[in-house]
Amino acid sequence: MDLKALKKQESKRKISKGYMWAFFCAIFWGIWYLPGTVVWVLNPFDEMSSAIAKTSGDGISLVVTAVLITAFNALAVMLALMIWNGVLGKYGELIRTLKEFHPCSKWFFLASIFGGPMAILGSFIAMGFIGGAFSAVAGLLYPVVGSILAYYWYGEKISKRAAIGIAVIVLGGISIYGGGLLNELSSGNVPWIGYLGGLMAAAGWGIEGAIAGKGLDIAEPDAGLTLRFLGENIIWWIIIVPVLALVGFPMYSFALKAFEPLTLLILIFAGITFGFCYVTWYKSFPLIGVGRGQGIGNLYGLCAIIFIFLFFGTAPDWTIIIGGALCIAGSFIMFTEDASELETLRGE
Repeated sequence: MDLKALKKQESKRKISKGYMWAFFCAIFWGIWYLPGTVVWVLNPFDEMSSAIAKTSGDGISLVVTAVLITAFNALAVMLALMIWNGVLGKYGELIRTLKEFHPCSKWFFLASIFGGPMAILGSFIAMGFIGGAFSAVAGLLYPVVGSILAYYWYGEKISKRAAIGIAVIVLGGISIYGGGLLNELSSGNVPWIGYLGGLMAAAGWGIEGAIAGKGLDIAEPDAGLTLRFLGENIIWWIIIVPVLALVGFPMYSFALKAFEPLTLLILIFAGITFGFCYVTWYKSFPLIGVGRGQGIGNLYGLCAIIFIFLFFGTAPDWTIIIGGALCIAGSFIMFTEDASELETLRGE
């Protein structure tokens, strides 16, 4: 077998492995919406929302509660990733990556800003204001953002098939948001903050993927991902939670109440599922590119709807189902791209 044939065989192997990681990402991500939905009705978060609503209103109470939930989610993921890196024997690599701030770790800390306070917080806000099914499907627009940024930022190619897939995903997004808005405008009760949360999730995860792809050019995915969540925990526990406590919100008193057995179990479940969702997501980027990794990971929307229906018996509105189906169809258009199109991901 000549060198060219060996190179092509290795390229196909890497592409297959990248698709496998992205598919596992979709499964773990879809499962995450179960604990993400349940945690809202557990103490102390349901009690916190009611207490703050009495003085600040329902909207502010749900947003502040979402902040604390997101902070605990980040902490649970960080603990899961530290165990994961320990099992793999990668603490040394983690320290080396952290020390290389300028060429490497700065990208993961920057990704944490868009992935945490923007994407994950937005997703929890959408869950709290509208529901888990909407939150899951609303974020399906994120591959559009990620693909476009990866193209303009570092020349990651977008083929005709990938562009068609992006267009179909956009149509799905119009259905997801437009249908719900039309129904609620007629009733005069529109949960604008919930829709904003969905847009935050889509934009944040798309931007994060493009930024992380830059860092993953030279970093090991498991180490880079752990630094990304280290950055998010710093943002929540060192900056945002203390600031909210200083302005009068009971952040610490309710945070201490979260150490109840059932609440801890749900948070650990969220940390494991979301942590491994991110592990597989980051591993797919260097193999098949940001746009395609996000496109296949987009199947999480279908997984989430199925899991939410099976466990909670909640069926989403028909506009969300149609929009989700279009987003998933767009992902499949990207997924079925010929392998030869993926052999060179970046422009010359």
